[in-house]
Amino acid sequence: MTDKNLLLAIFEDIDPAAHAVDALRGLGIHDEQVTVISGTPITEAMLGRKHQWSNVTRFSLGGAIIGFASGCFLAFATPNMYPIIVGGQPLVPVPPSIVVLFEMTMLVMLISTFLGVFLDSRYPSYTPKEYVPEISDGRIALLLDCPGDMEATITKAMTEAGAESVKRAEAQVI
Repeated sequence: MTDKNLLLAIFEDIDPAAHAVDALRGLGIHDEQVTVISGTPITEAMLGRKHQWSNVTRFSLGGAIIGFASGCFLAFATPNMYPIIVGGQPLVPVPPSIVVLFEMTMLVMLISTFLGVFLDSRYPSYTPKEYVPEISDGRIALLLDCPGDMEATITKAMTEAGAESVKRAEAQVI
């Protein structure tokens, strides 16, 4: 037997899949070793897994700070670099400056948020991905990396949790 096997357990509903994740934890399989494949979005809380953190908020905050700084430059530094004195008007008018600050903050924040989502999802991916045709029919699959000596125990636990099928995952040419 090999040191590690890639098992694929297919479930009809989310409740048996959640019970299977709990059973896997009881057997000592960590969340990093389990991949949930579904045609619909399933949050971590639905399966009782810990929250996955992303860097998108950091990208957004950084973009907002850069946008605010560039807005400050446009609103306050530019009129001081090229002063145009208009009778009775301040050199830096406040209402247009607020608009420029807001627009530059939002523009750079939205661009950096898009880039953050793009980079955090690891797109483009050049590694092969797992595809399970049953997922298109509304099933939920758990793809898990298990030690070879625990394959029978894990298969039994998945079947008891309500898995329709538990088999070794194989690369398929589509």
